[in-house]
Parts: sequence; structure tokens; C-alpha cells
Amino acid sequence: MNTQSSAIPESLSAPQAMVPAEISTAQRLYWSVRRELWENRWIYLVPLGVAVVFLLAFLLHLHHLIAAVRSLPTLDAEHRYNAIGGPYDFVGAAMMGLAILMSVFYCADALHDERHDRSILFWKSMPVSDATTVLAKASIPVIVIPAIVCALAFVMWWTMLLGSSAVLLGRGISPAVLWAQLPLLQMWGLLIFHIGAAHAIWPAPVYCWVLLVSGWARRAVLLWAALPVLVIGVLEKLAFNTSHFAMLVGRRLIGDAPVMADIPNHGFPTHPLTHITPGQFLTSPGLWFGLLFCAIFLLAAIRLRRSRGAM
Repeated sequence: MNTQSSAIPESLSAPQAMVPAEISTAQRLYWSVRRELWENRWIYLVPLGVAVVFLLAFLLHLHHLIAAVRSLPTLDAEHRYNAIGGPYDFVGAAMMGLAILMSVFYCADALHDERHDRSILFWKSMPVSDATTVLAKASIPVIVIPAIVCALAFVMWWTMLLGSSAVLLGRGISPAVLWAQLPLLQMWGLLIFHIGAAHAIWPAPVYCWVLLVSGWARRAVLLWAALPVLVIGVLEKLAFNTSHFAMLVGRRLIGDAPVMADIPNHGFPTHPLTHITPGQFLTSPGLWFGLLFCAIFLLAAIRLRRSRGAM
């Protein structure tokens, strides 16, 4: 009598080995950036609070709007925008200044705080390299903060425009002339270009330098970061009676980059008649020298984090 074997094949009976899912470098970087936002909620809460304050202040400005709109027919094209675009320029300028301050203070705390509160011991036990961690931190002032302030500025502009339109309609005035003088999409494009080029990429060497010092200094990070600039500036002044180095660093920080040309009446970069010069910016030697120093500072910060532990 032929009987079938009841033996179970070994491939079916043996438990299958669990193969851990491979996490790509891009995913590790993404979650590292998410970690930064989770640990530093002020990165988006502070701009949001500032935006609310500015919008409340704009409500107090609305009583000037009626006279400004009525004066438009007597002005030329350039001065029409200046008559009603002041608050919009102010919002853009405030967001740019806020981005600079937030970026500097974030970089000063980025690598210092994790050593100070000893959380670096936990994060080093995770499967995330020092390079990924440092690059994620560097992306905050160069990508995340500029993106946040650009998005908030756009929302604020639309809120201001819709509120102004409602006030004009309540006074029996057509808001069409207001909309014609405020091409928000074009203005937003100019704002994105200016913040991205002049307040993210151009000052990146300064941010990366502060980030490097943050990984080295035990306290007073901003003081240690500024000290070499002060010493070199004083020595240059005493030796040559010039201030080129201090001015170079200062112009980097405030975003004095070759990105705009022919701004009407020395106005704000979001003026609709402004002409941008991306070619001049991309071919500027200062841009590429700055990126070279960024790479040097980031490599040094990675090596420093690899060798440093908690305080």
C-alpha cells in the first residue's frame, strides 16, 4: 500500500527570517528634519504669532486705504503701487528680517543643546549618521525657515487684500483698482526668489559657521561665533585702516546679494516693476566661494559631532 509522506517541507516548517526594511538616506534625512521641527516647534509658532500681530496692526491701517485708492488716478504707474503697497512691502521685509534672526538663533542652538541636555547619547544610538543629522540641521535655515516665511507672507498678503476689498465694498468703492495694482502671484514669485537667493543661499556660510561653533562651544555660542570676526576686523582696521572683512560678513548676513536689478525708486524687491537677475547671481564668484566655505564648515561640524559627546 502506497502511503503519502506526511513530512512537511523544511522550507515551510522553518520560520522565515525577518528581513528589516532598508531605509534610504533620503528617508533618514526627511525624518531627521521632522525631528528638528518636533523638537523646535518655535520654528513655525514664532512666525505664526508674528503674522497674527501684523494682521491686527493692518486692521488699524485700513482707514488710510480709502484716501490712497482715491488718489490713484492722479499718479503714474510706478507711484500707484507705492501708494497702496507699503503694508505689503513691510510684511515682506518683516518676514525676511524674522528669517535671519530665527536662522542665526537656531544654528546657535542646533548642536549645542543636544550636548547640553545629553540627548546626543540617545540620538547617536539611532541608525542615523552624523552627516545626516548635521545636514538636516543645516537644511532648517536654508530651506525650512525660508519656506515657512514665504508661505506665511503669501497668506498674509491675501488676507490683507481680501480685507481691504471688503472695506472698499462697504464704502461703495470698487476694489478692482486695488487688485490691478497688487499682482500678488508676481509679487510672491519675487519674494520667493529674493528670500531663497539672498536670505537662504547667500548667507549660508554664516549659518554653517554658527552651526560649527554650536558643536564646539560649551556656552555663549554667538559670542564665540562673532569673536573671530571682531578680532580679524580689529586687526584689519589697525593694520590697513579698512573694514572689508567685517563688511563682507555683515553683507552676507543681511542678504546683500546680486539678485535684483532696477528696483523702482529704491523700493522693495517685491515691487511688480522689479527685474531679477538670476544669471548674475549664479555666475557670481561670491556665491561659489560661499558654497565652498559651507562645505568646509559642514564637514568640520560632522567630524566634530562624531568625536564629541555630551557635556
